[in-house]
Amino acid sequence: MLPLAVAVCFTVPALAQEGPLTTDPPKGVTTDQIIQKFAAKEKQFKEARDNYTFRQDVRVQTLDGDTVTGEYREVFDVTYDNQGRHLENVVFAPQNTLQEILMTPEDLQDIRHTMPFVLTSDEIPDYDILYVGQQQEDELHCYVFDIAPKKIDPKRRYFQGRIWVDDQDLQIVKTSGKAVPETHKKNNENLFPKFTTWREQVDGQYWFPAYTLADDTLHFRKGGYQDVHIKDIIKYTDYKRFGSKSRVTYQGQNSTDDENPQRQSKDKEKPQ
Repeated sequence: MLPLAVAVCFTVPALAQEGPLTTDPPKGVTTDQIIQKFAAKEKQFKEARDNYTFRQDVRVQTLDGDTVTGEYREVFDVTYDNQGRHLENVVFAPQNTLQEILMTPEDLQDIRHTMPFVLTSDEIPDYDILYVGQQQEDELHCYVFDIAPKKIDPKRRYFQGRIWVDDQDLQIVKTSGKAVPETHKKNNENLFPKFTTWREQVDGQYWFPAYTLADDTLHFRKGGYQDVHIKDIIKYTDYKRFGSKSRVTYQGQNSTDDENPQRQSKDKEKPQ
């Protein structure tokens, strides 16, 4: 992703220092102006990200207490052909051992697009956006917004939750929420976990997704209410601009390891 050879080590998200949320209004700028500015920056970022290759490391686990009962794992490199078409090269995909849940097309779409959420000026009309205050995230001072889709097209995927916008770069640096819509029909339940995605600035200009964590319990109704503990970790590493030697590492490593991503009840009906 970087024009020069650079390696950036990410901080462990669990150790990120988060300050108290205050309801102070922004100074010298309106909330509408902040929204318009960060949405324009997000559009630039989305276009820039299409000029970078990267590795996405996905792990989805079900757990009973601390014991892993099943796992879905996939590591793939995102690249582009000479016509700029998106390509994915799977480099590691062991056998899927999930038994309590089934990875659905919506899960796979969320892993690629909703969890590394981008809110551009093109998508702004689709969402209600509410300013809720300001908060410190590590060394960053952020404006905080709650967002939700104005209406749901069942054929589309949306993000619903909270975003943190750096008050200097006016770019999203953190998102926390879930993918919607869900399906809650008796014989067809498709549920999704709450997740948080952290971004890191890797080229001095744009903030790219670096790490996504979901640790949630899904409550299925089939067969008389069944709770399934889900843990997802997604890492986005080795960002490289076409033809450059720059890359991003996680904690100084090229990440092909560590924890998890999403789902529906196993046989459309539900875990027994």
